[in-house]
Amino acid sequence: MSETAVSIDSDRSKSEDEDEEEYSSPVQSFPGPPPSANFEKDRHLMYLEMMYELLPYHYQSQEINRLTLAHFIISGLHFLGAIDRVDKDVVAKWVLSFQALPSNRVSLKDGEFYGFFGSRSSQFPIDENGDLIHNGSHLASTYCALAILKVIGHDLSIIDSESLLLSMKNLQQVDGSFMPIHIGGETDLRFVYCAAAICYMLDNWSGMDKESAKNYILNCQSYDGGFGLIPGSESHGGATYCAIASLRLMGYIGVDLLSNDSSRSIIDPSLLLNWCLQRQANDGGFQGRTNKPSDTCYAFWIGAVLKLIGGDALIDKIALRKFLLSCQSKYGGFSKFPGQLPDLYHSYYGYTAFSLLEEPSLSPLCPELGLPLLAASGI
Repeated sequence: MSETAVSIDSDRSKSEDEDEEEYSSPVQSFPGPPPSANFEKDRHLMYLEMMYELLPYHYQSQEINRLTLAHFIISGLHFLGAIDRVDKDVVAKWVLSFQALPSNRVSLKDGEFYGFFGSRSSQFPIDENGDLIHNGSHLASTYCALAILKVIGHDLSIIDSESLLLSMKNLQQVDGSFMPIHIGGETDLRFVYCAAAICYMLDNWSGMDKESAKNYILNCQSYDGGFGLIPGSESHGGATYCAIASLRLMGYIGVDLLSNDSSRSIIDPSLLLNWCLQRQANDGGFQGRTNKPSDTCYAFWIGAVLKLIGGDALIDKIALRKFLLSCQSKYGGFSKFPGQLPDLYHSYYGYTAFSLLEEPSLSPLCPELGLPLLAASGI
């Protein structure tokens, strides 16, 4: 699935492999030298700087996700200690230009969501009355917009958060789930996570009913300890991350869950721990579901869950590092599987995974937001 808060707008009915084509390079493999034994920071910087200046034509089909791609690039540069290589004022002005604004306060009750558009292609002009002809603002794009602003140090208190949060309540359903857009969207844990992360970053929880969202999350836990995207569905690494990170952001689970009295926990941490640890495959990488191949991005999705519940010490970090290095491209960036060309989606989650592994040259990670720690905390 495009399974985070950032790759959150894919269709859950697709297969996992089909979903990730949305962010992966169409080129399947290339001949290359043996994997490096080191994290090649300079090559990764060159890769991200190239993407910052001009995206390759392969990304034309992803124009609707331009804010998401920008998040991968800019937040990736922060992980690499190179956020000074972007013009922060230009970036902030560009991101803020994507916010959908109501023509008046009455419009906030019309059922629409006034968040951020994903790109110019989804941003329609206003009519002669100052109303949006078509409001395509999206929860995932809004998460990405706020993430970028956080990473560059922009003061989020100066944006129109009241309109955003009041209208975001229009997206919450009676079962506690969220639609990503005001009409025609599906509902699952990805968008519950987006809503929680948005409220957390804005330091204002008026945009959601936390108790209702919590109940929806708990209904998504499967018999094996993991979480599916919707109640009754198969446990999945991305969905499990969305569940646990949301519960942490909302304050329902604390730090080091495994060390506390599990009988008082709203989830079964031991069962969850067992499911997560079983996702580390023989090649050292993590799989998203049972009987799936290891994939770079799940080093973050599963690794972050283990970090959040206090079980990351049980990861075979040497084996995981070896797998990730086998997916490191000689051109910079990371691929989904060993031997493929890199793409922004797997590159970003490669950097977050190495941050979890405490790579010395990378900024530390805020696992519940998937962002650099200092940027996430506002310091």
